[in-house]
Amino acid sequence: MPQLHLYVNDDVAADIKRRANETGMSVSRFLALMIRERTPTDWPEDWFDRIPGGWQGRPLVREPQGKFETRESFR
Repeated sequence: MPQLHLYVNDDVAADIKRRANETGMSVSRFLALMIRERTPTDWPEDWFDRIPGGWQGRPLVREPQGKFETRESFR
């Protein structure tokens, strides 16, 4: 499993250790759980309405692309 290293000030480190002890977890497991709980695994609910579907102008129209070219073989 990959390891991550980070630096925090003494107050933050003490708070993390205290909270991990209160839950009966190691600091590593406690931090992994906090990160997992706060890391989305799916798109935000309104993502497709806000970004790709957020176009307010006339609908986009794709112009005809013409014929697909035939290329020579590499062999």
